[in-house]
Amino acid sequence: KMNFGQVQNQSRLYVIGALEPEEVEEFEKARKKFGKKAEDFISKCYDLHEAFALSLRPAKSSSAIKDRLMAMVKAKKQS
Repeated sequence: KMNFGQVQNQSRLYVIGALEPEEVEEFEKARKKFGKKAEDFISKCYDLHEAFALSLRPAKSSSAIKDRLMAMVKAKKQS
């Protein structure tokens, strides 16, 4: 049986799909047991996961833009 601290730890892994099938089963039982308290925490984990994923996107695209720009500058220098 999981205590709420374990539910919190598992929630972080649950939202990124990193739990084993048997862990998911145990987690789902504990999730029901802790009800709204667990659902609120899981929702926060989803929000953080989404925010983190979104925060990575601009960094990737801006570095790709920078690389392209540098390639254009080098090409101009060479011609």
